[in-house]
Amino acid sequence: MTVLGAGITGLTTAVSLLDAGCEVRVVTASPIEASTSYLAAAVWFPTHVGPPGRVATWGRRTYEVLAGQARHSVPGVVMRESLALYRQPPGTPDWAASVGQVRPATAAELPPGYAYGLRYSVPLVEMPLYLPWLVAQLRERGGEIVARRVSSPGELLDGSADALVNCPGLAARGLLGDLTVYPVRGQIVRATNPGLTLSVRDEHHPGGRAYVHPRTQDCILGGTLDEHSWDTRVDLATAEAIIARCTQIAPDLAGASVIEHIVGLRPGRPAVRLEESPSGTPGTRVLHNYGHGGAGITLSWGCADNITKILLRRSE
Repeated sequence: MTVLGAGITGLTTAVSLLDAGCEVRVVTASPIEASTSYLAAAVWFPTHVGPPGRVATWGRRTYEVLAGQARHSVPGVVMRESLALYRQPPGTPDWAASVGQVRPATAAELPPGYAYGLRYSVPLVEMPLYLPWLVAQLRERGGEIVARRVSSPGELLDGSADALVNCPGLAARGLLGDLTVYPVRGQIVRATNPGLTLSVRDEHHPGGRAYVHPRTQDCILGGTLDEHSWDTRVDLATAEAIIARCTQIAPDLAGASVIEHIVGLRPGRPAVRLEESPSGTPGTRVLHNYGHGGAGITLSWGCADNITKILLRRSE
């Protein structure tokens, strides 16, 4: 089988297929360090993605896998205590059913200006550590990664594989002609960590989304969701605004130093495309797994399992 794409979706799909006994090669035009996945803050949280019912199923499965990997000290994966902030009573968010215990934050746990919050724990994944681990897992299982640029997935339907799984992320727009795929520009700031251990987010901050995710050596501060923007240049005014609102929700950030500014383009789509389609080539199957918006890590293992089950169900 061939998996096209070596971001988080392609690599988890490949490992899942290998675990099911398939022979797998991954074809990628760029090294993993050049992928959008490598830049991601990568905290489990369903952001800018649909459809809700399937997202809940995929997200729940991914949470289980990542939580297990955290228990087994997989490189880059930890369970991170988290605080979601609200200005109005939040009720029970859709994602709460997937993450185990969720409790109201106490007044002492809330930063100034907030009356409501929820405390919970979710996986945080440092992608510069995790993606190389996934590559190693793939190779240990007998898979291979092939550096090759293709102009069409049809070039891979050459009889060398009995199935092709398209995981090209934003490149699906050009490679597959799927014009429902669009860029969602994300700008973040990587800053020094002054000792924070709690992830904090305000999805409805009046100045724009705000989140602070402490990692081993730094903090990720974000961020933007700029739909249909292909601009990968850093906007310093946007960066200053991100730092200001992140310091509002995590006051201990005051005085942290900026390490770098980062811009990436998430693969937006009205709904994740996870399905099989006619291949047009006898003896070869074509499946699709892309369009995860800002939830690549959040849905990765659940979608990989789903793809694997589709393939095995038809192969039995």
